[in-house]
Amino acid sequence: MALDPKKNRSFREELIDCWQKLPDKALFFPLFAAWLALFHFWGSSTLGYINTPSLFGWLNYVYRGSPDDEHGRLIPFAVLALFWWKRDELTAVPKRIWWPALALVAVGLFIHVTGFMIQVPQISVVALFGGLFALTGLVWGPHWLRASFFPMILFAFMVPLGSLGDVITVPLRLLATTITAGLCDGVLGIDLVRRGNMIFDKSLQFQYEVAAACGGIRSLISMLALTTVYGFMAFRSNWRRSLIILAAFPLAVAGNVFRLTTIIVAAEAFGRGAGDFVHEWLGILPYIPAIAGILIVGRFLREEDPTPPVGLAPKVT
Repeated sequence: MALDPKKNRSFREELIDCWQKLPDKALFFPLFAAWLALFHFWGSSTLGYINTPSLFGWLNYVYRGSPDDEHGRLIPFAVLALFWWKRDELTAVPKRIWWPALALVAVGLFIHVTGFMIQVPQISVVALFGGLFALTGLVWGPHWLRASFFPMILFAFMVPLGSLGDVITVPLRLLATTITAGLCDGVLGIDLVRRGNMIFDKSLQFQYEVAAACGGIRSLISMLALTTVYGFMAFRSNWRRSLIILAAFPLAVAGNVFRLTTIIVAAEAFGRGAGDFVHEWLGILPYIPAIAGILIVGRFLREEDPTPPVGLAPKVT
């Protein structure tokens, strides 16, 4: 059996090979640098909040001050890692200069100008990565655009939402609180009083809350990122990918119900200190049922591999 020489190559050799197979680099990288320069020198007009015209400076300021948005710093590394994972597919697709992509670049520029004029940098962040995606299509063509849609779509998670996400996450927090109170009261026999997204013990001494950081935007964004990556890596059909991504919403609620219920049970059984310990040191709790749920849903949605096993030819009738 012949050995695949690619399996014996080092990372450096693989990287050089991919670089050599990428055409028109002398065109793409000057365009890429010019696009980044635009957003560095004329990226943000909200100078009253942070005195920099750079959209990257504004993003750094937001990420530093908002724990709910700081995951944005990790997204470029995740995108690069997934580009490397898809390197064989990306190097194999036909590549050519595709002039219709200039229209997509123009759309990205228009979106940025709009965000700049109305002083909403989040709009410019969308324009930044949408225009970058369009530039890759301009230089390497429509086949590249289709092949690189994932992982480029992950750049959406770099857009800081802040209070804009409350429209979705506040109802989810209230739902998690309602389910937790009903579970503790009706199943576990723990008498509780619920007021909005806050739960009290019957003597009103202990207080438990599905806070924004734990039950709102942070947990939902984390689950959306996980289900998006899993959906695109595990499935080929768009309806399966969409279904697993939509599963992030109930799974985020289930994770927060599990976390809050565990805190309440610990506090009721061993005192408030035990509940505080679970809250402070076991932050991974919401992700245990959520990740298990992703794997279970993925198993039900699994696709049959159309490729016959190695060494076996399909039967001819």
